[in-house]
Amino acid sequence: MFPDDIQVRPHAAPNWLHPIIKPRHKRAIEGVGEPDPRTMTKRAAVLMLFSGDATAETLPDDAGVLLTHRTPTMRTHSGQMAFPGGRIDPEDRGPVEAALREANEETGLDPATVHPVATMGLVSVRSNGYPVHPVIGYSDSHPQTWPASKDETDDVFVAAIEELLEPDRRITVGWHDWTGPAFKINGYLVWGFTASLLSSVFATSGWEKEWDRERVHELTDVLARSRNGERHG
Repeated sequence: MFPDDIQVRPHAAPNWLHPIIKPRHKRAIEGVGEPDPRTMTKRAAVLMLFSGDATAETLPDDAGVLLTHRTPTMRTHSGQMAFPGGRIDPEDRGPVEAALREANEETGLDPATVHPVATMGLVSVRSNGYPVHPVIGYSDSHPQTWPASKDETDDVFVAAIEELLEPDRRITVGWHDWTGPAFKINGYLVWGFTASLLSSVFATSGWEKEWDRERVHELTDVLARSRNGERHG
């Protein structure tokens, strides 16, 4: 469907990332919907950029993942935590190139510093059904990034994976009849699509620690105590 997209290079991933990139089956991702066939012309791509010691066999202490905070004044998904990403433009050769382009526009990330190592199964943002291609990238050192597009992003940082895995940073949030995983990091709440992708990756990788999945926290209450600044509910 996409001619000559940038090829993924699994061999460029360190051994500690192999549990994520080796599975070929489509992963079941909690809290994320199936793509709506009527929206397939509105495909998007996100970059899940992992960084850390290239020589480590198991999850290294410096392992991190790039996250952004969407500017609260945006019309859609305002104030939410997200991976860099956006719509696949007609000029893009495919999801990988689109994810790298969007990451560059939003965070200043130099695409030359990124090894695209895998793609996940096509999923959708539950709120609108739009199809999204998650692209897994790797950088051996924490990349230089900043809020390059203030209209879209007002904070960019590499979140320490060890912190995200801590049981006291993981909760289940609920809103009406929806529930999903969430993470607390740097005063922000990561929830929804982004948290579901992270949770799926952590479960697949075997890095996960036991945490309280049973208690459901009211989403609006948790957001009110966060730095997100979301207009939700």
